[in-house]
Amino acid sequence: MIKETNYELIEKLEHTQSLTKEEFVTLLSTFDDDLRKFAAKKAVAVAKKYYGNKVYVRGLIEFTNYCKNDCYYCGIRCGNQNAQRYRLSREEIMECCASGYELGFRTFVLQGGEDLAYTDEIMVDLIQTIKRKYPDCALTLSMGEKAKETYQKYYDAGADRYLLRHEAADDELYGKLHPAVMSGKVRRQCLRNLKEIGFQTGCGGMVGAPYQTEEHLAADLLFAKELQPEMVGIGPFIPHHDTCFKDETAGTLELTLFLLSLYRLMLPKVLLPATTALGTINPTGREQGILSGANVTMPNLSPGQVRKKYLLYDNKICTGDEAAECRNCLNNRMKSIGYEIVTDRGDYGGGIK
Repeated sequence: MIKETNYELIEKLEHTQSLTKEEFVTLLSTFDDDLRKFAAKKAVAVAKKYYGNKVYVRGLIEFTNYCKNDCYYCGIRCGNQNAQRYRLSREEIMECCASGYELGFRTFVLQGGEDLAYTDEIMVDLIQTIKRKYPDCALTLSMGEKAKETYQKYYDAGADRYLLRHEAADDELYGKLHPAVMSGKVRRQCLRNLKEIGFQTGCGGMVGAPYQTEEHLAADLLFAKELQPEMVGIGPFIPHHDTCFKDETAGTLELTLFLLSLYRLMLPKVLLPATTALGTINPTGREQGILSGANVTMPNLSPGQVRKKYLLYDNKICTGDEAAECRNCLNNRMKSIGYEIVTDRGDYGGGIK
């Protein structure tokens, strides 16, 4: 009887893009592999409706691993004295863009810790320079919490998108994963500010984080439903050896894939990455992510000498690859499952800005 009810809930989500918290909890706490595959089939059909068999690539530039925050799960938290810190110069960042553009990337993602060395003035100049040189490209930023005025400056300078994982919509869980000086309410308000300004906005969080329950994951889904983000980034929690969660169990492939399908069914046009973390916990994780409703991958354009230093979690893949190797590898992987990587900005809704 439970199985039958669960299949009906997936169909309800497909048709209404909405479930109650209790219905999400039921799905998350009782799903099995058959239901996961059923949801994946539905999610792929929805993704193909808007995006066909296209997979969009984002050129990831991890430009600093300095961070003022001390998030308990993160390898580049300020309290990790063993992290080898680095900052890319303006010239190095532009070189990453140049090599990425040559490889066909039409979205660049500048991702870093919350590093105060990159002032508003520096970032505005950098954004303007990138957009002036590559006017046909989208620029995504992922730099954490900022004042609304700072986000507005970035947007006015030409940045198109902003990724800010909310990590946990439940305040109690957020408090167990972060020091007391950080606040889930502040994080969620930042996301609302980004939406209000006009950014294509991305939220998301870890799957299988310490202390996380099905109720917490359901709260994350409902927060995303309320926010209506253009992007959702989720990936399995993977412990890092220099954190207090080093001995915790990693999140599972199956639950992450099931959640990807639920997000696709709930937010049909959403840009949904098959993350590096997914590929880290399983050799075919990214392919399985695409076959569960995802439609974005993010190969690394960062210089080879810094990739192993941007270690948010242990055993991260592709830290030794050249950008071209990574791109060619992904091309072949996507072809093997019937998808094609496209040279395209890859905007929300298949072209709707």
